[in-house]
Amino acid sequence: MSAPAPSPLAIVGAEPLPRQEEVLTDAALAFVAELHRRFTPRRDELLARRAERRAEIARTSTLDFLPETAAVRADDSWRVAPCPPALLDRRVEITGPTDRKMTVNALNSGARVWLADFEDASAPTWENVVLGQLNLSDAHTRAIDFTDAASGKSYALKADAELATVVMRPRGWHLNERHLQLGGEPVPGALVDFGLYFFHNARRLVDLGRGPYFYLPKTESHLEARLWNEVFVFAQDYVGIPRGTVRATVLIETITAAYEMEEILYELREHASGLNAGRWDYLFSIVKNFRDGGPRFVLPDRNAVTMTAPFMRAYTELLVRTCHKRGAHAIGGMAAFIPSRRDAEVNKVAFEKVRADKDREAGDGFDGSWVAHPDLVPIAMECFDKVLGDRPHQKDRLREDVRVAAADLIAIDSLDARPTYPGLVNAVQVGIRYIEAWLRGLGAVAIFNLMEDAATAEISRSQIWQWINAGVAFENGERATPELARKVAAEELAAIRAEIGEESFAAGHWQQAHDLLLEVSLDDDYADFLTLPAYERLTG
Repeated sequence: MSAPAPSPLAIVGAEPLPRQEEVLTDAALAFVAELHRRFTPRRDELLARRAERRAEIARTSTLDFLPETAAVRADDSWRVAPCPPALLDRRVEITGPTDRKMTVNALNSGARVWLADFEDASAPTWENVVLGQLNLSDAHTRAIDFTDAASGKSYALKADAELATVVMRPRGWHLNERHLQLGGEPVPGALVDFGLYFFHNARRLVDLGRGPYFYLPKTESHLEARLWNEVFVFAQDYVGIPRGTVRATVLIETITAAYEMEEILYELREHASGLNAGRWDYLFSIVKNFRDGGPRFVLPDRNAVTMTAPFMRAYTELLVRTCHKRGAHAIGGMAAFIPSRRDAEVNKVAFEKVRADKDREAGDGFDGSWVAHPDLVPIAMECFDKVLGDRPHQKDRLREDVRVAAADLIAIDSLDARPTYPGLVNAVQVGIRYIEAWLRGLGAVAIFNLMEDAATAEISRSQIWQWINAGVAFENGERATPELARKVAAEELAAIRAEIGEESFAAGHWQQAHDLLLEVSLDDDYADFLTLPAYERLTG
């Protein structure tokens, strides 16, 4: 067999990494280049369509189920493809980035699924992009271990234990990978992440009976799901595995996608596995799309928007009904709490909240849910075990009692809570601390006993933006203004400097994080995603 031709892709502005030649082979890069040629033009059209739809929402301040796809919703005959055995039981899923330590811990966690994340829990440095791929390939061959240089503690896969099934999440359609270019044009990050993982692991995972499986983030329409389906069909043909081998779970984390759940499953039906309720990005999407819709769309503090709020209940119950009607899994939201090693009382209160949240999800008909930390796996498992017993899921619960009207999904004014001054302070605190870590290459960050990712920063900066533009009056008599946001941010920056010391402050990206948070919170021109301007500042 002749050697593969050199890849037409150029690696631009990236320092060589150890073992990168195992990931960036000519054959793998040629596959990514072909994905780019075939699918990036349509990706670009769909991104333009997002802007057009957002302009229409700005004009009408409303959304509705699509009249042009009514026949898909009315047709009771179609179902998604039967679930493969490795994804039949998804009662607890753990999420996290693909660094080496997390890979070992997640696979060992006892969760049924690990969401291996190249998206919101990963800052897309070149090192994270390439070595994350290497870590997953090593994991699939059980050739992965890790020793912490600071503590000397070693981590390895449990020899006789059942490991979590890997479901990989690539970046969203809107993000590019600047280090891989074709003719000077960057390749979409989604195609880089998917392409490298699929090329190196698809056949191996088929042999193992465990994939390849994917989570699809930031989907805004069924047309974007259709594009992913076309990618899957081409990729399976390219490497010679049967069509329908891929399975995808779509995050319903945008308000527009909430109106197209059935259509999204229909477009992916040969490859669909389920839908997931992504809370923080969903709230961020509501603010982004209805930011000029007047006072009735102003959200209160993020922690005051619980999953029992009427418009959130409409969203989650519609998701369960839709999934089970079409034979798909319904996966619940994130329990982001990080257990404290020093404060048992903090843990007690948090564990009670996690248990109540997972009990609600299992009782509502969800087939599984997410946690961010291994210590939460047993709690979530117990909640779903009580409802599921020995059954792998509860897709037989069709939830035909659920009736959700279009207006129910955007009934934000049904909330009693209002924005508060402490809520503004918290948004600034979390925003600065998260962005600073992201600029250092960390996408999943423990802040105030919660595991935060990019979705958290998005809702934080969006709420600051919305409250200022709505002229919100806080309970202490102050009004949300750019001046107040700058004052709070300056105070937080000074508090961080005092907390960590001058040397650590100087070694970090604190001023840069402060400036970027204010930029995306105060600019009249609202940035679609915080990670777009942040990526321009990301080193590596």
